[in-house]
Amino acid sequence: MDYHNTKFVFRLSFSVVILMIVVQNSICTEFGVNGDDQFESMVEEAENHLYSSSTHQGVYDLQDMEDDAWEMVAKSGNQFVVNGQPFYVNGFNTYWLMVFAADQSTRGKITELFQQASSVGLTVCRTWAFNDGQWRALQKSPSVYDEDVFKALDFVVSEAKKYKIRLILSLVNNWDAYGGKPQYVKWGKDAGLNLTSDDDFFSHPTLRSYYKAHVKTVLNRVNTLTNITYKNDPTIFAWELMNEPRCTSDPSGDKLQSWIQEMAVYVKSMDPKHLVEIGTEGFYGPSTPDKAQFNPNSYATQVGTDFIRNHQVIGVDFASVHIYADSWISQTISDAHVQFTKSWMEAHIADGEKYLGMPVLFAEFGVSSKDGGYNSSFRDSFINMVYKTLLNSTKKGGSGAGSLLWQLFPDGTDYMDDGYAIVISKSPSTSNIISLHSTRLAIFNSMCSWKCRWGCRKKNPLEAFLYHDDL
Repeated sequence: MDYHNTKFVFRLSFSVVILMIVVQNSICTEFGVNGDDQFESMVEEAENHLYSSSTHQGVYDLQDMEDDAWEMVAKSGNQFVVNGQPFYVNGFNTYWLMVFAADQSTRGKITELFQQASSVGLTVCRTWAFNDGQWRALQKSPSVYDEDVFKALDFVVSEAKKYKIRLILSLVNNWDAYGGKPQYVKWGKDAGLNLTSDDDFFSHPTLRSYYKAHVKTVLNRVNTLTNITYKNDPTIFAWELMNEPRCTSDPSGDKLQSWIQEMAVYVKSMDPKHLVEIGTEGFYGPSTPDKAQFNPNSYATQVGTDFIRNHQVIGVDFASVHIYADSWISQTISDAHVQFTKSWMEAHIADGEKYLGMPVLFAEFGVSSKDGGYNSSFRDSFINMVYKTLLNSTKKGGSGAGSLLWQLFPDGTDYMDDGYAIVISKSPSTSNIISLHSTRLAIFNSMCSWKCRWGCRKKNPLEAFLYHDDL
């Protein structure tokens, strides 16, 4: 069976196996406090069935079963949905895909990465749809593009679809890597504008027009491999306005807020089909002083972002949060990292439910091997804790909509490692944790769409997971 069909075999096999297990063991009892334990038991039994030699072909011949229609991801309340069915996310980041695809000698790494990601059930990848004025630039100067690099991005989008992986495409960087905000300001200065700060990116009308022109070009790009316009392509999960926007020159947050308001509406006016997110790290700002306690440090309150206020903007569909306890708190591994991460996640999930009414995606999280006291066991336990915190929300139909590891690398790219790279083939224990979480989410996604087909009319443990309101 092809690598890229693996996660569909997992999802379909788990769904069918769990259905059989519970039909066989269905007991007409009220769903009670042991529900979680019973569900874990169902998952474990399903895993035993799935990994037995006979189950890889599934209860039915899964190779003959058609894939679900490749439809746009949408949102319903605080959940992502596809075809009206919940879509909880287990995904990853690999930011450099376009640049690697632009070189024939490294293009194969994109295929290899998607194969490996698919093999452990990952369904979403976040990557850059920008490279401004740098080496192998997509945008060489304002509104001037390198067609070969754009074709490389076409390849990334096309290849992602082959492996049933959806893309979050970020449109500019706050940092100077790949050009970003500083490059836009440099372009402005080269054009004779009187600019004094990189944060002028957010406020100067000319720089805003540069950014909007880039957005327009990307959204209206017709993929040379698929002939599908980006703004019509379901492979694209969402547009991200900016990677980790900060505006430290205005701690009040007004300058960044104004930019978000304008750009979210602008993207939506051009592409109402796709979801839009900001790309924020999740820091609480002046509008919610009572929540400053959840920030990693006092500086985080002063960087010009304001989590709840930012995400109440018209046109923003879901919230993005990053998790870097090892750079925000201490670069030496400690229990404080775990404690902070759990409260950080729970606070934002609660905000998604109470104040925002939208999904919350933890769009970057990881642990660096360069941290003092690092070992792979800590990384595994940390990732597992993030996944478990999300599952606690998932089982209630809450706003914890998913997470994206920072970051997944294929073999032979170690020289790009920033300390956070996970290579599937070299990290069996981590890969097993990722795969297990993928299969658990696949169960939730499938169960929510099932209907009770047997005679028992009372509520049993399975039914509690079948119906959305009970998750």
